[in-house]
Amino acid sequence: MNWISWSLVLIAAINSGIGNLLLKKSRIEAADPGLLTLLLSPWFLAAILVYGINLIVFAKALDSLPVSVAYPVFAAIGFSLVALIGNLFLGERFGLNQIIGLSLIITGIIIMSR
Repeated sequence: MNWISWSLVLIAAINSGIGNLLLKKSRIEAADPGLLTLLLSPWFLAAILVYGINLIVFAKALDSLPVSVAYPVFAAIGFSLVALIGNLFLGERFGLNQIIGLSLIITGIIIMSR
C-alpha cells in the first residue's frame, strides 16, 4: 500500500462528495420533479461526469489496495465530506449528533487504514 493509492482514494472520495452536491443541486434547481427534467439538468449531467471520473480514479486505487480496506475508507471519507458540504453549501443541519458520528467515522478510518 502506497501513498499514491491512498491519494487516489482521497481524490475519489472528494469526487464522490462533489457528485452528491451536484446531484442535490439538480433537484433543488428543478422546477419540475419529472425524470426528463432531471436527465436534462446541467447539474445532473455534471454529477454523472464527476461520478464517472470517480469510478476511474477509485478503480486505479484498487490496483494496489485491498477493496476490503479501500472501500470502507473511501465511504467514510465520503460520508464526512457530504455532511460538511451539505452544511456549508446547502445549509443542511450539522449538530452534535453529526459531530459525534463523524468522530466515530474518523476513528474507523484510522483503524481501517492500519
